[in-house]
Amino acid sequence: MNKQNYFQLLDTLSDKELIKHLYITQFILLIISAGLGIFVFHMENVYATLFSFKSHYITIGFALGAAVVGLDMLFMKYLPEKYHDDGGLNKRIFRNMHPVHIAIIAAVISISEEVLFRGIIQTNLGLLVASIIFAVVHYRYLFNWFLFVNIVFISLIIGFLYMWTGSLWATIIMHFTIDFFLGLLIRYKVFD
Repeated sequence: MNKQNYFQLLDTLSDKELIKHLYITQFILLIISAGLGIFVFHMENVYATLFSFKSHYITIGFALGAAVVGLDMLFMKYLPEKYHDDGGLNKRIFRNMHPVHIAIIAAVISISEEVLFRGIIQTNLGLLVASIIFAVVHYRYLFNWFLFVNIVFISLIIGFLYMWTGSLWATIIMHFTIDFFLGLLIRYKVFD
């Protein structure tokens, strides 16, 4: 599907339908994770290890997530809008959303995507494969070279965090921090 067709398709959906499809997509990613984990990579007993927890994972995940948000804020402030234009999809999703709903969406996305991309794909196929697939799944970023490079870079950072800690909690917290704060920036029109 080319850029024009993709954004025309999105324009046919209401904001409420977009959010519904976002939740459906995340549920599908969890099903894919379970299928790959159990039937392809035979990881039935590994989930306890992936979710090992140490209290400093919160600090590390939050600090790295906040650093990414800070860098994105600099990009949004100093680079032309075309560099960070995703076709308006994020604005449609977050513009009128209550902060609690933004937190729920950020939690759902961070859990489902980190279980799949770090817990399953990176664990079995490596960091580079996981980062490329992560970027491709964020389809709208394929139409903007800067956003594509940005999402690959963020995925690599999250992947290195996973390699360092061996726990999905640190990556989930980092991913949540990025999505939640960027959602709040859109919600409160910080860069309009």
